[in-house]
Amino acid sequence: MERAMTVEERIRRAEEIYERRKRNEGLTVVQEKECKKEKNEKKDIKLLKKMVIQLMICICIYLVIYTIQNKQYIFSEDFINKVNEIISYDIDFKKLYEDSKNFIMGIFNKENENQNESQNETQENNEVNVTENTEINNGIGGAVEENIEETPQVEENQNLSQEEQDILNVKNTTSFIKPVEGTISSVYGYRETATGTVPKDHTGTDIAAITGTKIKSATDGQVVLASEEGDYGKHIKVQIGEVSIIYAHCNSLYVKEGDMVTQGQEIAEVGSTGNSTGPHLHFEIRISERTVDPQKILEL
Repeated sequence: MERAMTVEERIRRAEEIYERRKRNEGLTVVQEKECKKEKNEKKDIKLLKKMVIQLMICICIYLVIYTIQNKQYIFSEDFINKVNEIISYDIDFKKLYEDSKNFIMGIFNKENENQNESQNETQENNEVNVTENTEINNGIGGAVEENIEETPQVEENQNLSQEEQDILNVKNTTSFIKPVEGTISSVYGYRETATGTVPKDHTGTDIAAITGTKIKSATDGQVVLASEEGDYGKHIKVQIGEVSIIYAHCNSLYVKEGDMVTQGQEIAEVGSTGNSTGPHLHFEIRISERTVDPQKILEL
């Protein structure tokens, strides 16, 4: 069995433990002082290096300024005058932007004019060919019946309704891609509505999708309107020639008025802003401000 310690032994052992702890604490204090001393020395060295570098930079800057001011033979007077003239020139950034914008729109308008001219020339050539064939075949008895079959086709194209002509013109002048992946929730034209706030005469096609889904530009063109007002909520209008495309009820817009966009570029997010009953994209196509059925232009 362990022997019981007397009171004197307990006091002596407590004194030994106290002395040992005291010596250890003394060593710790000394070590801490040495560490602080080393840190201060390193800090002083860093400050000294930093001061030397700053001094060298100041000397270099001073030498450069002194050389430019007092050693004019480095640059000719003509060169210095040109630099001063450029620096003092007041650039009109607004005019520069307008000139660039007009130049770009001029290119698009010229392309559209060339396309229209080509279509007119093709139509004139077809009319001339039909007339020539009719005149020639009138003198030859055997081919009159074939010409009678071709002539009604030309008359049929001329007798198209305004909507059919608009759809044909849009297809001939503009290339489209699908703007967003989703489900058709409302088609173009007359519709039965659940609420009185939603118009029955629908001017576009609604594509339902999750809020935040990225909307891509269906065509190239220029953003002529980027607004948050009205029944369309946050919406964009992109113009290309006579054709305009509207992307409505967006959650957020990535482009602003005046921007040029390319086909496939992400321009907005699907949302439910404005007069809307749920998250979707209202996709609308117009030509000369007359709406057409988007589903007769491309597959949605």
